[in-house]
Amino acid sequence: MSAPLLVAQNIARSYEMNRGLWQKASTVQAVSDVTLSVDRNETLGIVGESGSGKSTTGRVLLGLEPPTAGTVSFDGRRLPFIGSAEWKTQRTRMQMIYQDPLGALDRRLTVSVQMREPLDIHRIGTPAEREARVSELLRAVGLSAEVGRRYPHELSGGQRQRVVLARALSTRPDLLVCDEPVSALDVSIQAQVVNLLSDLQAELGLAMVFISHDLRVVRQISHRIAVMYLGRIVEEGDADDLFARPVHPYTRALVSAAPIPGRKINGRIMLRGEPPNPAKRPSGCAFHPRCTDAIARCSVEMPSLVDLGGGRKAACHLAGAASQAMPPIARAAENSAPAPGLCEGIA
Repeated sequence: MSAPLLVAQNIARSYEMNRGLWQKASTVQAVSDVTLSVDRNETLGIVGESGSGKSTTGRVLLGLEPPTAGTVSFDGRRLPFIGSAEWKTQRTRMQMIYQDPLGALDRRLTVSVQMREPLDIHRIGTPAEREARVSELLRAVGLSAEVGRRYPHELSGGQRQRVVLARALSTRPDLLVCDEPVSALDVSIQAQVVNLLSDLQAELGLAMVFISHDLRVVRQISHRIAVMYLGRIVEEGDADDLFARPVHPYTRALVSAAPIPGRKINGRIMLRGEPPNPAKRPSGCAFHPRCTDAIARCSVEMPSLVDLGGGRKAACHLAGAASQAMPPIARAAENSAPAPGLCEGIA
């Protein structure tokens, strides 16, 4: 079995927040003690509410932000220092797709100029080969060569996202980090982009980290899923298994709220309150103030992410007992017809 392409070991990322002239600065722990890996030709989905640390984790994995603690290794080697010549060279193999395609593109430049820019920066190929590569990429993402002569504001949202994807693929990367790549698109365009990503992964053997709050999309495209809450991974496992048998109370609440086309949501688990302030983390398990299953131990002791077997991990003091029984929401899903995928029935 080959080694994982990307490995993050106990990474953390914190920020110092200056509150004002007469107040002390506070520390916000955006990511804390996150360990994960991604194999070649695999998609790891990362889900959680806003403020859970998903996007920060993605930037640390790419080396766009240095970790406060821990290490990130790519293809067996630790990520080089950000801004170094070695880091710039390695960036050709690691690319990011951002949430807002219009914001990721320069409105003053045509699409073809922006798609050729990574090739120009890294001096890949001759000028003629770069132009040919741009045309090849436009075809690969289902766009005509004529689109290359347009400006970003002249394109639809789906076309812009395809352009951003094509530009990310220009240097033939091994890893794509997709940060909410379809959240700004309508459902039919989401389906097209998700299908395109899956097809390109199968064709090119890409590894992907897919960050989203939309569980429908994550379930459709991911092989494994990591659930984050307030900067920590609280559950991880095979995508289908995690949806069928969620162990952590937070995961169960997320899964219970995920819509299934053509089916009424039953057994919705309503969480109490809002996610805590990252600068004022609760003691013990950060989820315990909102958890209906919390016990006294939860308020004083932080649970570790433990291996439950079968590739499943969970950070919950009750995880061992919970993993022995199928939750009610999973029983209901098991006794009903299979849920149609995000892309089924969409032309």
